[in-house]
Amino acid sequence: MIYEMRQYRCVPGRLPALLKRFETVTLKLWEKHGIRQAGFFTTLIGESNQELTYFLAWESLAEREAKWVKFMTDPDWMKARAESEADGQIVANIVSQLLAPTAFSSVK
Repeated sequence: MIYEMRQYRCVPGRLPALLKRFETVTLKLWEKHGIRQAGFFTTLIGESNQELTYFLAWESLAEREAKWVKFMTDPDWMKARAESEADGQIVANIVSQLLAPTAFSSVK
């Protein structure tokens, strides 16, 4: 199992729009494509309180590539993304890391 940590830094004031998009659209589309989330977090104390951090669980890099491409090219996702950004850009920056659990990790 590998985990992907993704951090989205929002344009100031746009975090609520990002959270709404995940809650009402993105998670349903992930379910459709078999993408498994492993947790969502907002920043309480840190560099910016305009961040969303989440984890995805993947069986392999090949699974990630196949499912992520299908999601990103899904016409429903492209339409929902465009509609949610009608009032302006939501995300200013995305950082993604693919992580492998250590032998002593409680998460495998």
